[in-house]
Amino acid sequence: MATNKALWGIVTAAAVGAVIGLLFAPDEGNKTRKKIKKKTNSLASDLIDALEKSKEKAASAAGTIKEKGQQYKDEAIDTAEQYVDDANEEIEKYR
Repeated sequence: MATNKALWGIVTAAAVGAVIGLLFAPDEGNKTRKKIKKKTNSLASDLIDALEKSKEKAASAAGTIKEKGQQYKDEAIDTAEQYVDDANEEIEKYR
């Protein structure tokens, strides 16, 4: 969550800085608008790439968590089965 906020902050600051820089540039309005559009498209592309990477990392983390959860579940089942077997052996001793 903090990473997303930081990412949005960086992207927003870069966009604002680019727009301010272009607005004070000595170019004609038409050229300035083209530069703003080009820079905005570039920033949007960078943001999409960053979001895709974040999505991939989240999917990877979810997969890892799922695998660990399955391991813990399997270990718990094995332990429970061992306890049942041990209990049955103890019961058989007294029969």
